[in-house]
Amino acid sequence: VKGSGARGAEPMSSSAAGPDCCGGLGNIDFRQADLCVMTWLLGYVDPSDSSFVAAVLAIAFNPLYWNVVARWEHRTRKLSRAFHSPHLACYALGGSILLLNLLRSHCFMQAMLHQPLAEGLDHPAAYGLGLAFLGVGSMFVLSSFFALGFTGTFLGDYFGILKEARVTTFPFNVLDNPMYWGSTANYLGWAIVHASPTGLLLTAVVALTYVVAVLYEEPFTTEIYRQKACRPCRRS
Repeated sequence: VKGSGARGAEPMSSSAAGPDCCGGLGNIDFRQADLCVMTWLLGYVDPSDSSFVAAVLAIAFNPLYWNVVARWEHRTRKLSRAFHSPHLACYALGGSILLLNLLRSHCFMQAMLHQPLAEGLDHPAAYGLGLAFLGVGSMFVLSSFFALGFTGTFLGDYFGILKEARVTTFPFNVLDNPMYWGSTANYLGWAIVHASPTGLLLTAVVALTYVVAVLYEEPFTTEIYRQKACRPCRRS
């Protein structure tokens, strides 16, 4: 761990992260609020640091991996044939996704430890807020898993393992894609608990990656269940 990871370390560019980055609270131009936040973050974050790059790559790779493999399986059924069972093939893919998620979390933590922390976030109220995000995020992740089961969570529908209908019970009746947003809340909670601007920036990368993944996955999953619903009609 670098010395700059000590709690209360100064940002790498104090002028960039100073309190007047938006011209003072009385003169905030909300059209430039996002730029102000990014200026503050980049005052603490070195995007060229190897641990930060590794975290970004791990975050981006995971959904790319499971979408490419799942669509390849849906098109060819080669994994199911290799394992002589669609269920075993789905378990294998799910296991590999879990391992990659552990690697992603490890890279996320290492990136936070290797970069400066923010004194403004090192506060009991912020710590409590971080724990709240962790609690809510864990609730959404676990309840999603129990509602979907292992094969439902890990792309079983791409292996032909379909439910009677798409799940609409909690937490899916509260928000769409609760597994993704619960995971995002967990990363946000870890970032706040560790008073890490690097963690906040990486959480934004996680959220953006999931948004792209949802845009890519939702139409495909909807089409799978549309085809399932049409099969009885064709038989009749």
